[in-house]
Amino acid sequence: MIIFGIDPGSRVTGYGIVACEGARVGHVDNGVIVPSASLSSAVKLHFIHSELIKILSHFKPDVVAVEEVFVANNPRSALVLGQARGVALAAAAACGIPVVEYSTRLVKQSLVGYGNASKEQIQSMVKRLLKLPQVAASDASDALAVAITHAHSHRLQIRTNLL
Repeated sequence: MIIFGIDPGSRVTGYGIVACEGARVGHVDNGVIVPSASLSSAVKLHFIHSELIKILSHFKPDVVAVEEVFVANNPRSALVLGQARGVALAAAAACGIPVVEYSTRLVKQSLVGYGNASKEQIQSMVKRLLKLPQVAASDASDALAVAITHAHSHRLQIRTNLL
């Protein structure tokens, strides 16, 4: 199973792709989509959507795992983040790929065992679990973490259904 993780953002959208075979989860690819800061909001969102469509079409994942919006104190930030997240959901739908969503807290708990883990702890665990030679960029690492969370969740669901 190929799992495509997305950490949506209007300035930087991270993506991470893992292959899940039995109990093994392996790294396929990761990166970031960074629209030019000089673009209007609408053009930035279009750029993110277009790039996601290209990457999804190339890798043809079985499922897309997206991090849910973190509700912050700043309503404007939450709104902008929600727009980027909507673009990610629309890109997956345009490619006909099912989407699953995970809260930030659940992703942290799944990888580190602690729902308030730091970004550095997440990056370190992603590097370790996927045996990466170096730590992935922060947003790409978060996307890989969402993909790994789905791999763990999917494996648990399969085991539960077999019992």
